[in-house]
Amino acid sequence: MASSSSSASAGAGLPSKEAAVLKGHEGAVLAVRYNKDGKYCLSCGKDRSLRLWNPAKGIHIKTYNGHAREVRDVAVSSDNSKLSSCGGDRQLLYWDVSTGRIIRKFQGHDSEINSVKFNEQAAALVSGGYDRSVRAWDCRSNRFDPIQVIDTFSDSVTSVVLTKTEIIAGSVDGTVRTFDIRNGREIVDELGQSVNSVALSYDEGCVLAGCLDSTIRLLDRASGEKLQEYKGHENKAFKMDSCLTNTDAHVVSGSEDGRVFFWDLVDGTVVNSFKAHASVVTGISYHPIESCMLTSSVDGTVRMWRT
Repeated sequence: MASSSSSASAGAGLPSKEAAVLKGHEGAVLAVRYNKDGKYCLSCGKDRSLRLWNPAKGIHIKTYNGHAREVRDVAVSSDNSKLSSCGGDRQLLYWDVSTGRIIRKFQGHDSEINSVKFNEQAAALVSGGYDRSVRAWDCRSNRFDPIQVIDTFSDSVTSVVLTKTEIIAGSVDGTVRTFDIRNGREIVDELGQSVNSVALSYDEGCVLAGCLDSTIRLLDRASGEKLQEYKGHENKAFKMDSCLTNTDAHVVSGSEDGRVFFWDLVDGTVVNSFKAHASVVTGISYHPIESCMLTSSVDGTVRMWRT
C-alpha cells in the first residue's frame, strides 16, 4: 500500500462534510453501528434506549426500550432481522428488529456489559464486561446462561470483535487476547496501556487497539508485532471507537475534544481532522462500501459524514 505524497492529497476523498444530524436521544449517545449493508444504523445511549435510523434520509424509524440503565453497545445480525444490546443493567437483550419484541434476556454477567457482537451466522452472541469476562451465548437454543466463559483477564473487558474462528477482546488490563474457538488456544498481546476499543482491518490481517494513553496501535494478527502507532487525538478517560476505513487505507477515531482524526495507515501521519461534535466523540461506524461514516457523541447527537 503506497503512502500518499502529501497529507492534503491523502486526506482527499475522506468523509468530513456533515450530511445529516440524527437527533432524538436524551443525553449522551454511547455507540452507533451501521447494519451489514449500510442502509440503516442503530444508536444507543444514556437514555436507556436503542434507536433505528435511515441515516441517508435522516429518518428515525423505531425506538427499542427494555434496558433499566444506559445502553453501551448494540449489534445487528447479518440478515438485519435481529439485534442485541448491552449496558449498565448487566443484561444482554436479544431483539426482533421488526416487531421490537425482546426474544430473550441473557443473564450471567456479574457487572456492567461494555461490548456485544454477533457471529457471522447470528447463531451466537459474544459479550465482554466489567466482570473481567467474555461470554458466548446461543441464540438458537432456549438457554439463558452462557455456553462459554473466558475469564483470563485481570480487569474490565471493554471491546470484542469476532472472526469466523476467533474471539478478540481488549481489556483495561493492557492486553488484547485472541481465543481460537476451535482448539481453545489463547494468544495474549501485552500493550501495557488500558485498551478501550478493538477493531479488525477489512482483510482481517490486523487488529487496531485504541488505548487510554491517547494512542492507537496497529498489531499484525499473525505475529502480534506492532506495525504502527497513531497519535494526535485525545483519549484518556472515555471509551471510544477507532476503526479502519473500508479500503484499509486510513485509521479513523474520535477524540475527547469533539474532533475526528484520520491517519494514513502505513506512515501514521494525521491526514485530516475536523470538529465533529460539541463534546466527546464516543462512536465511529464506517460505511461498508461508500466513503461515508457515522459518529456519536456525549452531545446527544449522531452525525453522518460524506466526502
